[in-house]
Amino acid sequence: MGNYKFVKVPAGDKITVKDGVLQTPDKPIIGFSEGDGTGPDIWRASQAVFDAVVKHCYGGKRQIAWMELYAGEKANSVCGTYFPEETLDAVREFTVAIKGPLTTPIGGGFRSLNVAMRQQLDLFACVRPVRHFEGVPSPVREPEKVDMVIFRENTEDVYAGLEVKEGSPEAKKFLEFAKKEFGWNIRPDSGIGFKPISLTGSKRLIRSAIQYALKHKQKTVTLVHKGNIQKFTEGAFMKWGYELVKEEFSDVAVGWDDCGGDPKGKLLVKDCIADIFLQQILTRPLEFDVVATLNLNGDYFSDALAAQVGGIGIAPGANINYANGVAVFEATHGTAPKYANQDKVNPCSVILSGVMMFEHMGWTEVSDAITNALVKTFKAKTVTYDFARLMEGATLLKCSEFGAAIIRNL
Repeated sequence: MGNYKFVKVPAGDKITVKDGVLQTPDKPIIGFSEGDGTGPDIWRASQAVFDAVVKHCYGGKRQIAWMELYAGEKANSVCGTYFPEETLDAVREFTVAIKGPLTTPIGGGFRSLNVAMRQQLDLFACVRPVRHFEGVPSPVREPEKVDMVIFRENTEDVYAGLEVKEGSPEAKKFLEFAKKEFGWNIRPDSGIGFKPISLTGSKRLIRSAIQYALKHKQKTVTLVHKGNIQKFTEGAFMKWGYELVKEEFSDVAVGWDDCGGDPKGKLLVKDCIADIFLQQILTRPLEFDVVATLNLNGDYFSDALAAQVGGIGIAPGANINYANGVAVFEATHGTAPKYANQDKVNPCSVILSGVMMFEHMGWTEVSDAITNALVKTFKAKTVTYDFARLMEGATLLKCSEFGAAIIRNL
């Protein structure tokens, strides 16, 4: 195992990958970063749940060897940098990690620590399942109809960070080049951003979404884009997706135009314009199972859908490279520093990300047990403050107490 200056490797075994399938030992070493702000609170509650459920399911025959990885404010205090290179090295070596929310330092180095981690580890698929739990308050009338999984491309689009500042020499140079070479008349006081969307990045994301849908016996994959306006980026994403269906999945999937909407038992791949999609997830959510989309779109959609089922506080997320199995599971909300160290906030974003992690590892007994216990906990109206204030007859629990309630409901 690698030599690390700050990371302490516990006794245990590595998760490996063989023929694209994770090989999970009985005592896997899993990296964790508790996160910033409320991160330590929600991590403590979540880790207690994870350890208790693993013991409940396997009677001590399996357990997690937790290995702390440093990122964010704690990394800066311990390692002298917000984003130590050895953290990335450890994720690569040990394959699976989970983290709380991270603060991005103002004025230096990174647009976002989360984005930097995804790009440097090439975690090209941001996977966000969205479903409603009975008893969780929602602003819509029928939140139970929302049950879909967003596959958001994670490494391209505007998040690639290709920009020049308004009034800069670089902007002036580009404007002159664009005018001379392409005849583009761009306002001279414009900042310029570039939006790369590649065939490679698009197809590997859509491929993963289709494979996920087939594995989980879903009926549809929807390619969501703004290709009616951005024809050579988002429009190409859609076009490449339909090409992929014919090239690699013709025996098990079919595009809408090739079947008139009747897939005859195959997986149906269709597409939807982004603005129409945002209407239809409110008016016709049952029509969507798995959604494949670009980076910026996926950011909007996953948060909008989370609002329909109770808010981003219970929204899980995973960043996965399906080619090598490396995955980082994460809370999708911010650090909420004003609530730090108050044992107050909802830990469900991390707990549900753990559900995804255990499924990825092949420990489905654990993921099912956590989900079932969560359902019981919500039905009993034993919840943290964010839900208690919206429920009649709720029992208000602290963050740690909520975790304990889940364990009692196993």
